[in-house]
Amino acid sequence: MTTALPTKRIVSRHHLELWLESDAHRQVQHFVDHLNSATVGVKLSDDIHVGANVQAILDVLDDVKQIYHDTPPVDNGKSRFGNPAFRTFYDKVAQRSQELHRRIPNLDERYVAELGVYFCESWGNRTRVDYGSGMELNFLCWLLCLEKLGVTDEKDRTALVIKVFWQYMQIARLLQTGYWLEPAGSHGAQGLDDYHFAVFIFGSAQLKTHKHLRPKCIHDDEILEEFSKDYMYLAYIRYINSIKTASLRWHSPMLDDISGVKTWDKVNSGMLKMYHAEVLGKLPVAQHFYFGSLLPFPVDADADSEAASAEDPDVHVDEHGHLHVRGEAQFEDCCGIKVPAIFAASQEAHQKGVAAGGGALRPLGGLAAAGGGSGAVRRIPFD
Repeated sequence: MTTALPTKRIVSRHHLELWLESDAHRQVQHFVDHLNSATVGVKLSDDIHVGANVQAILDVLDDVKQIYHDTPPVDNGKSRFGNPAFRTFYDKVAQRSQELHRRIPNLDERYVAELGVYFCESWGNRTRVDYGSGMELNFLCWLLCLEKLGVTDEKDRTALVIKVFWQYMQIARLLQTGYWLEPAGSHGAQGLDDYHFAVFIFGSAQLKTHKHLRPKCIHDDEILEEFSKDYMYLAYIRYINSIKTASLRWHSPMLDDISGVKTWDKVNSGMLKMYHAEVLGKLPVAQHFYFGSLLPFPVDADADSEAASAEDPDVHVDEHGHLHVRGEAQFEDCCGIKVPAIFAASQEAHQKGVAAGGGALRPLGGLAAAGGGSGAVRRIPFD
C-alpha cells in the first residue's frame, strides 16, 4: 500500500454523502462500537491486561505529558482566550512525533508520518488554539490506524479504553486547563460538554451492568466522590462540576436531561446514536476529518467530487476557512467564533469574588439561561 499524508477532503454536502457511504466511515463507526462493547462493566481500577505494545503507547502518552510540563503557559496579559504556549507545545510534539512512533513495537516505518497527523491533531488545533470532539476523534482514528497496522488487535480494546483513552483524557484536561484551550464550537461537544464526547460513551458502557447505580446518581456528590475512581462518566461529571459555576442543569442541561433516563443501557445506546449522527454525520464536524491511505477518502465514480460540489448553495466558507451549512441552525455558529475557555472565566470569577453557583457567568456550552436555553441543540432520543 502506498502511504499518504492525511488531508481534509470534506468541503460540501456532496463530500459528506460520500463519506457517510464509505468504508472509512464504517471502519470508524465499527471501531467506536467495538471499543464500547469492550468496556462494558469494566472499572478503571480493574486489573486489565496491558500487552507490550499497549504499554509502549502509554509510554508515548507519558512523553506527551512531560512535554506539557516542560512547556508552561506564558503570560498572556488579561486575555481569556487560548494561551500561545500551546503552539510551542504542539510544535514540540510534532518535532518528536517520528521518534515517539518508532518506539512502538511492530509499527511499519512507512506509516509513521501518516500516523503523526492524527496524533498531533489529537491535542488541539495549533492555529485556533482550541479543542473539540474532532480532536478526540483524531485520537480514536490514531488508535484505529494502529489496529489496522497490526500494532494492537481486538484483545487489546479493553486496555485501549480503560488505560490508553483514559490517560489521553487526563492529558487533554491538562492542556485545556493549562493553556485555556477554547472550545472548538460555541455549543461545545454537541451540547454535552465544552470539549469531549467519547468519554460519555465509554463511561456509560462501564456502568451498563452496575446493579445499583442509576443515571440519576450524577446528582449525588457523595456517589461521585466514592465512585469516580472507577467510572469515567462519574469522574468527568465531578470534574465538570468542579470548574463550572451554577448547577448541572444550567451549565450542562443535556447531561442533566439524560440523567432522567432509567438505565445506563439506554444512556449508552443513546450516546452511540448521538455520536454517529452528530459527530460522524455532521458536515461542520466531519469537515475536520483527515483522509490518508489507512482511512482513504472514497472515490466518486459518477463525477469529480470537487467539480460536483463547487457550487453547493447550502455551504459557505467563512474567513477562518470553516464551513457553515444553511438550514442547520444548531451549527450556524459552530466554528470560527472565539469562545473563551471556561477555566479563564472561572479564574476571573474567583478573582472578582463571584460565589460558586451564583450564575453570574454564562456557561460556555452556548446553552445557558442567557439566551440559549436547553433546547439550543437538537436532541437524540434516549429510548
